[in-house]
Amino acid sequence: MKVSLRIEEFAQFLLAIFLFSQIEMAWWWYLVLFFAPDIGMIGYVVNTTIGAKTYNLFHHKGIAIMLYLIGLLLENPWLAFSGLLLFGHAAFDRIFGFGLKYPDDFKHTHLGWMGK
Repeated sequence: MKVSLRIEEFAQFLLAIFLFSQIEMAWWWYLVLFFAPDIGMIGYVVNTTIGAKTYNLFHHKGIAIMLYLIGLLLENPWLAFSGLLLFGHAAFDRIFGFGLKYPDDFKHTHLGWMGK
């Protein structure tokens, strides 16, 4: 992956951390649950098509932003936190080349093939 994309994802990761600091929640929640979105990989137990769908659901930044904004609108810190957690985790993953998945293979992502 190009260096510029990694820098952009790192900036988004930092944005998620900054926005998290603006909601009233203990820091340890972010640290403990940071890898929780990877539960989406469980779909790969069934097959690669289901796995790609469940993984992408938990790593889609649009869904993350929507959850965060709805949380702000409803003044629900847990919903805002969920959106920030998903957003920050997705950005973190993409720094290392883990993009949204295609249904043919776990290593085939919207960023290209992992490991190449």
